[in-house]
Amino acid sequence: MRYVSGPVYMKNSDFTRRVVPLCAGLALLAGCALRQAQDDMPPAPARFNTTNAAAPRDGSWISPGLGVQDLLYVSDVGTGNVNVYSYPNGQLVGTLTGFQRPQAMCVNKYGEVFVPDLQAFKIYAYRHGAKNPTAVLSDPGQDPDDCAVDPTTGALAVANLSTPYSGAGDIVVYAHGKRTEFRDPQIRYYLFCGYDNQGNLYIDGMSSGSFKFAELPKGSANFVDITLNKHFRFGGAVQWDGRSVAVGDYESNAIYQFKINGKTGTKVGETRLNGSDYAIGFWIEGSRVIGPNDDSTSVMFWNYPAGGTRTKSISGLKTPWGAVVSLAK
Repeated sequence: MRYVSGPVYMKNSDFTRRVVPLCAGLALLAGCALRQAQDDMPPAPARFNTTNAAAPRDGSWISPGLGVQDLLYVSDVGTGNVNVYSYPNGQLVGTLTGFQRPQAMCVNKYGEVFVPDLQAFKIYAYRHGAKNPTAVLSDPGQDPDDCAVDPTTGALAVANLSTPYSGAGDIVVYAHGKRTEFRDPQIRYYLFCGYDNQGNLYIDGMSSGSFKFAELPKGSANFVDITLNKHFRFGGAVQWDGRSVAVGDYESNAIYQFKINGKTGTKVGETRLNGSDYAIGFWIEGSRVIGPNDDSTSVMFWNYPAGGTRTKSISGLKTPWGAVVSLAK
């Protein structure tokens, strides 16, 4: 991956046809507003202050009776939609529309799915199986690229790739009705983030063309920069797999597992995603990993952590980017 002048980034030559604009010329959204919407699902416990109402999403559809069905959500930046599939069967049961550029997503313990929209400066929240958003977070002047939910508090962390005006991105945490920004002077572009089971947040990013990795320890306002004993050109998703911190290597089509000790990350395993071409926003669900394959219009399943040959493929997308599994509660 290389960065070019202005608020635009590219990966290798295969990606040059899909330049990612970072909102230059768009007006900043005023304030940080979270807006409550009506839908047909039972109310989820409130975790943020809410005001006003979110507009229905024209064109969205969802099959009835999905409250007892596990669901797979896949963002497709090529169409601007999020497809919803039965899990693990992979049958299309809904499409959420109205996004400008839906990125990698996250989900909380209630099955509520958060969809960062990079070109709209917003993060949309959908209850499990809902057609319309239950809430919308404003991320003014930022480019939300990924998100993660703290399993210990329910706080939502958002990795902002960059900002149209300063260029440098940040991490924003939404908790207790507040929006707090965090920056690491060693990281310019924030790509992916993930919490471990203790509430520590891990981030991968880029600066001066080099891969960076850091931790925001629980309760701290300062990052700890971490050296991983594995070379990355460009990182993918970051997720706690129940034993270690899993970090995607976008260009080698693999996930590497690390044990973190202070400022050092030691590789303890790897998962090869054979047959993929850039499975970037992967999601680990128990003994499976699901990888949207943004260069081949499909989403693929592998055994985890064994990897190897894919066990399932869902086709029919344009540029799949992120995936999460929302379990029925």
